[in-house]
This record gives sequence, structure tokens and C-alpha cells, in this order.
Amino acid sequence: GFSDYREMLNQVRPEIVAVCPRHADQHHDMAMAAIRAGARGVFIEKPFCRTPAEADAIVAACQQNRVKLAVAHRNRYHPALQTIDKMIGDGVIGTLLEIRGRGKGDRRGGTEDLWVLGSHVLNLIHYFGGDPKSCSAVLFQDGRPVVKADVKDGAEGLGPLAGTQLHARYEMPRGMICYFDSIANDGTSGAGFGLQLIGSKGIIAIQCDRRPLAHLSPGNPFQPTDQPRRWIPISTAGAGAAEPRDGLDERISSHVSAAQDLIDAIIHAREPICNVIEAATTVEMICATFESHRQGGKTVRLPTEERGNALAKL
Repeated sequence: GFSDYREMLNQVRPEIVAVCPRHADQHHDMAMAAIRAGARGVFIEKPFCRTPAEADAIVAACQQNRVKLAVAHRNRYHPALQTIDKMIGDGVIGTLLEIRGRGKGDRRGGTEDLWVLGSHVLNLIHYFGGDPKSCSAVLFQDGRPVVKADVKDGAEGLGPLAGTQLHARYEMPRGMICYFDSIANDGTSGAGFGLQLIGSKGIIAIQCDRRPLAHLSPGNPFQPTDQPRRWIPISTAGAGAAEPRDGLDERISSHVSAAQDLIDAIIHAREPICNVIEAATTVEMICATFESHRQGGKTVRLPTEERGNALAKL
């Protein structure tokens, strides 16, 4: 084996590199080293990297060297998302009014939850809503607005962090507003981890990393009823239909589907399903919350002018 990944890359010259550490402060350097060593594909753990500036550099390197990079947002690879697209297009939930996302809401609630688990949710919000146009957000530390003294180096190399409570609002180009919220120890036992597509005639709830991935709750969500609300599982064949693809959930959860997609993207010179541009947008959405809070909760346009972590400048 090797005690230094740079030595391994220089000697082995692998065609595909998996960047596996959870520590986000390693991702930029490891990805860039793999690209410089001639890798044709990179599969990288989330969070993708720590700042828009780091994302900019990786995007540019991938484009200049024709490298395909995919991120391990495994829910993004689930083909039930295309089934949900069709359901929305067919009017199953009526007019899509808004998207609401939540983190896991455990002890990491707030900005750590936003990075570590919220990145999955924001990636799916981007998928359904398109490229976000703006962000406004507020961060709280134990019930009061975050101030400079609260900012510390985050766990797992996340960079400057503060806040046990986070509320963010995104304006999306497809006409709806999207929200992301995370509160430490929120009492939901992690059940809120995911997003809800709220329509005039129903809700589609996507619970990240759960089986099944999504459920349909038909009916006007704003209309009181004395009848129990149904939660109908959604498979790739539709709401209430059995999943026809054997072993699908196992391939998704073990990242086999993502790996196969990356290999196919390299062979056919296309972008992976969850590609470097999507990954950079997720980082942009996360860091925009910090910049908005720094400006007192003002709306900031995306991409932001601030390419670092704005919490370092409070």
C-alpha cells in the first residue's frame, strides 16, 4: 500500500479515483491531485468541498481536462425521481406550490446538519426546482442570532460554522419557493430528513435514504378532513405499484448505481447524473445562507459574489 495518496496517484495512475474521506477539507486537494494525475473519472463523498471558490477550481479543472466527476448524493440516482417528475407533469398533486426540505435535526442541527445531511436535500431541491436564483437565511445559536463569537471550526473539516438553528428560503426559476430548515434536537427522530413537494391537490414526500424513497399523500393539504390521510408508496412504476426492478434499493444505497453511471458517462462522453456542476450548485446554496446571514438576512443573488465562507467575515 501507500502512506500518501499523492504517491499512489503518481505511481498507479488510476483511471477512476474515489475520494472517500468524510472530511471536507481534504476533498479539493484530493480531487485536484486525481485530475492532475490523469484520472478520467472521480467519485467523491459529500459534502463536495467547503466553498464556492474550491468548487470553481474543481469545475474548471474537470472541464479543462475532460474529467467526469460525480458526487455521492445517492438519492439523486434513484429512478423514482423520474416517476415523480411524470406525476407532477400529469397533475397528480395539482399545481406545485412550494418545496420544503429539512435536515435530520439531531445534535448536529443547524449549519452542521446543513452541510452533512442537508446537502442531499438541497441537491434534490435543485433537481426539482432548477438553478436557484436567490437565497435569504437566518442562523440562530441557542435561540439568538449568530454573532462572530459563536463561529468555530466545524467538525469533519467543514470550515467556519455557527448556529444550532437555520432557516433558508430560495427563489427558484420554475415558479416555486423552496425552504430548508434545521433545528438541533428537533424531536422528529430524523423522520423529517428529506423534502416535501407541496401541491394544490396533494403532497409527495421524499425521505432520504428510506425505503421506499417517496410517498404520495393525495388531497388538498390545506383542507381539513375527518378522514385519515393516506401515504401511498411510490415505486419506479408509480404510486401504489410494486417495484419491478429487483435489487434497486440495494444498488442505490451501496452506490453501485452511481459507480455504473460514472463509468457509462466516461465511456459515452456525457455528464454523470449527479455531476460537478450540480455539486457546485449545492455548495453555492449552502454558503449563500452564510452570506445572507452576514448581511442581516438580506436576499443574495446566486451565484454569490462571496466565494469563501462568509461566517469567517462576521
